[in-house]
Amino acid sequence: MIRAVLFDKDGTLIDFEKTWFAVARELALEAADGDEQAARRMLDAGGYDFDAGRFRGGSVIAAGTNSDIVGLWYPGLEGEARAVRIAEFDRRSAEAGARNAVEIEGAAQALARLHAKGYAIGVATNDSTRGAELTVAALGFAPLMSAVLGYDIVTKPKPAADPVLHFAEATGIAPEAIAVVGDNAHDLEMARAAGAGLAIGVLSGNSGRAELEPLADFVLASVAELPAFFEIDRA
Repeated sequence: MIRAVLFDKDGTLIDFEKTWFAVARELALEAADGDEQAARRMLDAGGYDFDAGRFRGGSVIAAGTNSDIVGLWYPGLEGEARAVRIAEFDRRSAEAGARNAVEIEGAAQALARLHAKGYAIGVATNDSTRGAELTVAALGFAPLMSAVLGYDIVTKPKPAADPVLHFAEATGIAPEAIAVVGDNAHDLEMARAAGAGLAIGVLSGNSGRAELEPLADFVLASVAELPAFFEIDRA
């Protein structure tokens, strides 16, 4: 029996394209020393499809951490210089992500209905913990959250099991009673690795049905469908 729901953030609770493209472009331009074409190549390598006008599912920007992005855009950095750059990406993306966050339509209502019915709710993201905390606060979700987990709070981030296991420990709820909801394969791989009770894919982010169905127990259009899925709207 499911007692808790652990959500991905970007593409699941917030609109990834509307929230993150401007931020990613600014950071890419800086990495390219202001060269527009070089920045475009960096964004393409990071996963932005300029023809489609969206980030590719499973790409470094869509699914990776700031450490992964720094590794891609600043391949020569090592040691302290690399750590400083990652910390700077964490700080700037945290502030800009919260400032620009656009909620997936219906997310607030779905979270409120789940919380009111007694489900423990959390967020697990490959963004930084501070970035996730600032965003859920900006959108008014913070009072509903039992835990907000970024890549920097666990030993191994998604697709490893660690975020689910950390959430289970924080809430006292076994992994098999936790549903994981996400828009990318690495969210669902995390659910499988941890033995989560349900792996639910949503089509509101970077990945299509063909990418999610092999890993998901169910695929929904968005988190707005969760109250009906859990029969809350019919209770």
